Amino acid sequence: MDMRHVEALSGCINNLDIPAYVTRLDPEVSDPLGEDEIARTTRAAICALQGLNKALQQQRRFASDMSHELRNPIAGLRAELEWAQLHPDDVQPHETFQRALSAVDRLEAIIGDLLLLSRVGGAVPYGRAPVDLAQLVKAEVSCRADRIPVQMRLAPAVCVKIVAIQIGRVLTNLLDNAQRHAEKVVRVEVSRNGDIAELAVSDDGEGIAETDRERIFQRFTRLDAGCRRDRSGSGLGLSIAREIAQAHGGTLHAGTSPIGGARFTLRLPLVAFPGPDGVMRPDQRLY
Repeated sequence: MDMRHVEALSGCINNLDIPAYVTRLDPEVSDPLGEDEIARTTRAAICALQGLNKALQQQRRFASDMSHELRNPIAGLRAELEWAQLHPDDVQPHETFQRALSAVDRLEAIIGDLLLLSRVGGAVPYGRAPVDLAQLVKAEVSCRADRIPVQMRLAPAVCVKIVAIQIGRVLTNLLDNAQRHAEKVVRVEVSRNGDIAELAVSDDGEGIAETDRERIFQRFTRLDAGCRRDRSGSGLGLSIAREIAQAHGGTLHAGTSPIGGARFTLRLPLVAFPGPDGVMRPDQRLY
């Protein structure tokens, strides 16, 4: 076999755009292959095929879930309009329009979140810049009109390199979730932990069972408690938040809040903090 063909095949496989989390090679096929060029190409081919298979399965599940979620508001809207058409004398126009608009609002929310997910898609965000997390939190909270005032405990000069509008969306989704579940307290904290910046959103609600703390990040997953309190969400908010976090080289996890409910912690790499003139100070580097 011409080794140039092997090298070309290997290069094509390596250039496949498959998310890293679905391309881990199973241990049983990694060790016996050896380390020559053919073995490395075979290993890469197996890894790529495994990744493609997993990605295809995820895509099929996502398409099925999306169809189900879109079908519900469409069915509700159709029922309202058909009833109005069949029984025009029994219809209260204001109530009918209000219910129809609620269904449209839900459709718009789902479609908007799906478009955002497709844009994020694990890609490295374009246009990142150093941002003080405390300032970002203050700006986002000041734009909200929540039923429960947001408590803020913000360490200064915690700087991260981000697309501010995307991390702002993460914070918005986490605050929406906290407001949905909280009884009396919603809290946002910004701190540093070594070379990591942490942004935590806590509430004093029912909390999240340990068995559900990963499941809630799956698309269209809504726990019973959330459905009872608010049925208007798309079920994509936490998925979007985690995708954005991972695209920025960070993590997002759920845990237990010290005030009794759930606590979502976003962790991002710290970067140098700009001085007053906007110049990165070498003595301020944190990594």
